Amino acid sequence: MSVTIMCSTSLCAGAPEKLREQLSITKPDDFHYLNHGCTQYFTTNSSEKKLNNSQKSQNHLKKGGLRDTMLDDALGRLGLSDAERLEIYSTVAAVLHLGNVAFEDNPEDTKGGCKVCANSEKSLATAAKLIGVDPGELRQALVSRVMQSSRGGLKGTVIMVPLKVYEANNARDALAKAVYSNLFDYIVQRINKSIPFKASSYYIGVLDIAGFEYFTVNSFEQFCINYCNEKLQQFFNERILKDEQELYQREALQVPKIEFRDNQDCIDLIETKGTGIFGILDEESKLPKPSAEHFTMEVHQKWSGHFRLALPRTSRLKAHRDTRDNEGFMIRHFAGAVCYRTGEFIEKNNDALHTSLEALVQESRNPFLRNLFSSTSNIGQMKGKLAFSSVGSKFKIQLEELMHKLKSTGTNFIRCIKPNQKMVDHQFEGGSILSQLECSGMTSVMELMQNGFPSRVVFAELYNMYHKYLPPKLANLEPRVFCKALLQALGMTESDYRFGVTRVFFRPGKFAEFDSIMKSDPENLANMVAKVQKWLLTSRWKKTQWCALSVIKLKYKILYRRACLVTIQKNVRMFLAKKVHQPRYKGIVKINSLQAKLKQMETSIGQLKKDKESSLSELKKLQGEMAAAVQKIKVIISIH
Repeated sequence: MSVTIMCSTSLCAGAPEKLREQLSITKPDDFHYLNHGCTQYFTTNSSEKKLNNSQKSQNHLKKGGLRDTMLDDALGRLGLSDAERLEIYSTVAAVLHLGNVAFEDNPEDTKGGCKVCANSEKSLATAAKLIGVDPGELRQALVSRVMQSSRGGLKGTVIMVPLKVYEANNARDALAKAVYSNLFDYIVQRINKSIPFKASSYYIGVLDIAGFEYFTVNSFEQFCINYCNEKLQQFFNERILKDEQELYQREALQVPKIEFRDNQDCIDLIETKGTGIFGILDEESKLPKPSAEHFTMEVHQKWSGHFRLALPRTSRLKAHRDTRDNEGFMIRHFAGAVCYRTGEFIEKNNDALHTSLEALVQESRNPFLRNLFSSTSNIGQMKGKLAFSSVGSKFKIQLEELMHKLKSTGTNFIRCIKPNQKMVDHQFEGGSILSQLECSGMTSVMELMQNGFPSRVVFAELYNMYHKYLPPKLANLEPRVFCKALLQALGMTESDYRFGVTRVFFRPGKFAEFDSIMKSDPENLANMVAKVQKWLLTSRWKKTQWCALSVIKLKYKILYRRACLVTIQKNVRMFLAKKVHQPRYKGIVKINSLQAKLKQMETSIGQLKKDKESSLSELKKLQGEMAAAVQKIKVIISIH
């Protein structure tokens, strides 16, 4: 992408006069696709004097402003011929001139069509020349589209449908984006082809992507970029924080848990199939008459109450509070809240060319441009309405492919921090920087790095690295014992490292210190070997002592348990006997009590004058029955 961007900037700023005349290139303010940015940095010999040195890069100060020769030489070193480089410049110039084609309502068209503005005829002619088509055909393709009716599965008459001004603008921008995108793909292919690379399972890749964007007016471009940054932030959290802490748990390391912000809910808000913002936008774009207001209200309705989504009027900035509910929405990203204006979301989400324009570029007299579209042709698929190609869906799919590739690699991160808002050197705004560090999760990372062990190595790998420096007797140790012996012999404390289940973990800088000692001169290595042998002997002697003490302790533990078992058995037998005989014992007690009372009755009966004999006889009978009952109970108890 940077190559194609530099082509446009270098053509306007530093291209040779002959090339500028050939491609009809003037200053950047003259081009619609460029004058929306900060064109003062497209330096020419005259405009460069207006810039302060603080606004110039080191490369600018050293070599001067942007010059086309630098880019041209770089493309030449990639293997592009002079003719190919000229074709690239011509294609970029065609895109610039195409962007200057404006439209207005055509009062002579009874169907409400439009026409090319008179002051855009020169840009139209130049664009047509560079594309390699007839100006009249390009004009016709921009202001109308071909439609073929169908009935009963049969194709009918081909008719020409005039386009309104906004439809013509969309068609023009779609053609410019298609040409620019295909040129970008071509340059990437040529760069990859020029790099000598053989099939290998290893490679080093560099991902440099735009950071979080937040402007006064934010549109579809900022929405896509910030969505990408949300996905990358989630990957950063998973790789640095989540995966790291899960590794500590698997290795049984006692490291305090670090909390971090999970932005999955924000990602779901954007990419959930069907109901996410991308899905709602695609559905709205497919309607016969899509409306940005209807799309915005659908987003608010389906995600009402979601923490990440808010109405613009709740913003702290007055410029955003003036935005109506149906004109935008605000998303609370990991880096802060951003208010998006949705007025151009539908137009920018459609990347399709209607068949008239696609057929036109396929029939171009320019072989280079025709070849750019050879793999994307679908001529003949005439439809009754404009085709729809979702930019958001393409972006989401490409981002998923990127994330899949990142997850399959070993990743290192470089965090870029903006030191000040004025973009000047030697100025440090502490509050702003701290806010950036907190939003990006770096404070959680620093806390984890402080409490964790960033360097780690598997026991077997550490063994393979250093066993060659030791004598055979020590080199034959089991890897875990080998590692422990080395670390103890070197005098490293438990706070410097930690043993896990499969690997040893080091505090920051300690592994490098350990490695430097291991690769020191032979004299120090000999001293280290002596320390290892001493530690092994000491360790084995301590283990022997510990084993003897453990056996003695086990012996007394067994004896103690035996005594406890006897006590338990005694109490259990007593409980069971008590449970069985206690009712009988209570019966004997009651009978003895009755016998005592009978003796009292016998004494009382002896003092009676009448019926004395009969009462005594009855009393003797009762005493005999009680004695028999007591005897029976005693017999039962003796049996048990």
